Amino acid sequence: MTTEALEREEQEAIRAVSGGANEPLRLLAEDGEDLAIISAALQDAILRPADIVWEKAARRLTIQLSRFCWECGGTRVRAAMQFGDVISVKSRGLPRLPDTHLELLAIHFFEGEAPGGKAILMFAGGGDLRVDVECLDAVVTDLSERWPAKVAPTHLDEDHARKVGA
Repeated sequence: MTTEALEREEQEAIRAVSGGANEPLRLLAEDGEDLAIISAALQDAILRPADIVWEKAARRLTIQLSRFCWECGGTRVRAAMQFGDVISVKSRGLPRLPDTHLELLAIHFFEGEAPGGKAILMFAGGGDLRVDVECLDAVVTDLSERWPAKVAPTHLDEDHARKVGA
C-alpha cells in the first residue's frame, strides 16, 4: 500500500470515529492499533516542551497541543493527549527551552511484557519522547473550537522523496 493510500485510510478511520467533521474528536487507545489511529489524528500537531506535563506520583503524562484537523481540513484545534499507568518518560534530542515549537510526526507502540510497552512520540528534527507504560491507556480529546490554519502541512510522497534524496 502506498503512503498516500495509507494516509487516506487513516483519515477515513478518523472521520468514522470522530462522529463527523463538526464533532470534537475523542479517542481512546488500549492497544497498538488504537494508538495508530491517534497517531494519524495528531500528525503535524504543534506543541511546546512546556505543554508536556509528567505527574510522576499520579503516573500520568498530559500533552496539550494544536492539532491539525485532517478529518475536516484547513483548521486547527486545541487538544490534549493523556497517558495513564506511566512508569517513566524519557526524551532524546528534544529542545528543552519551554517556548520552542515541536511538530509531532507520529506515535508508535512497541509491546513489552503484556499489557505494557513503550509509546514513542517522534518529532520533526529527529527528537523523540519515550513513554513506558504498565498498560496502554491513552486518550485524546479536542478542547476548543476550531480556527482556520495559517498553513496546511505538506508531505512528500515516496517517489518525490526518492528524487530529492529525502
